[in-house]
Amino acid sequence: MKKEVPILTLKVRVKDKHANQLLKMAGAVNYVWNYCNALSHKAIVDHGKFLSAIDFQQYTKGVNKELGLHSQTLQMIGREYATRRKHFKKNRLKWRKTHDVGRSLGWIPVNGQSISWKNGQLFHNGQYYGVFDSYGLSQYDFKSGSFNEDARGRWYINITIHVKQLKTSSKGMVGIDLGCKETATTSDGEVLLGRNYRSLEYNLGKAQRARNKRKVQNIHAKIKNQRKDQMHKFTTDLVKNNGAIFVGNVNSKALTKTRMAKSVNDAGWFMLKNTLKYKCHQAGVVYEEVNESYTTQTCSGCGTKSGPKGLSGLNERNWQCGGCGAQHDRDINAAINILALGHGRLAGEISTFLGTQ
Repeated sequence: MKKEVPILTLKVRVKDKHANQLLKMAGAVNYVWNYCNALSHKAIVDHGKFLSAIDFQQYTKGVNKELGLHSQTLQMIGREYATRRKHFKKNRLKWRKTHDVGRSLGWIPVNGQSISWKNGQLFHNGQYYGVFDSYGLSQYDFKSGSFNEDARGRWYINITIHVKQLKTSSKGMVGIDLGCKETATTSDGEVLLGRNYRSLEYNLGKAQRARNKRKVQNIHAKIKNQRKDQMHKFTTDLVKNNGAIFVGNVNSKALTKTRMAKSVNDAGWFMLKNTLKYKCHQAGVVYEEVNESYTTQTCSGCGTKSGPKGLSGLNERNWQCGGCGAQHDRDINAAINILALGHGRLAGEISTFLGTQ
């Protein structure tokens, strides 16, 4: 059986001096997209025919030099349009706007045949693009991706790569309990605080009331960057020091429909689990999600289910076991139980207690 090769998407900032050139190319991409949109709609209305990616390729063939685009980019636009039209089941998709209010953020698709690493820079369509290379891009073979503009007008290259899966030498194991007060707590007592939105919520509200769009965008970007930075540091340390990581399978989607929605979204559990998952895959570390039911209530020492319950017990951060008298930190105790469930230790005790009501 062929061994699966992990696929990773790298996001790298492009230097601002290339913004004008990228905006020009993004405008050409929008033009091609809108052409495909009009052509597709006309073919459906007049002939009842749904044009394929190959059809779009034939209609746009040879115009890449006039538009300043790579030929592979033209093909990817047609392929993406056909995919989106099929996904949304519509005869015509939204137009991409290049100017004025509500313009579409820049997007330029690329693939491994149209982009490469040369002389310490990205090379695409006859142009060199300087980037803030924090990944060592020269060591990777590029697959596909795109140049993308964010709401602040900054450009990034999002590129997928194949990475070699290493074999970890770490023998440690850790359980992780996800929460709202702290985003994550490990069975070793390490804590990821999170709450990035809450820390800047006052400043954000003030900027929104003042209708300062630029400041609002900057604060949102700061929240996102702080969360990403903290999660990367936290997950990197975990993967480096452990051979197996077990995480509680908290249902974030269901909790976003409750009064805890703001705290749940601020915690960023989905992002944390995805980050852990791909880093574990790349490093050869075992990653599993386990059923976290009753892990908060169950004593990690004796298995007695006497801990805090339900919404009324959320404020109870420390508690004493009614069976053995042990003192527990709520989150650390839950993380220890998750660890025990993950690798099967104490299967006759904790698994039994957690599986009964």
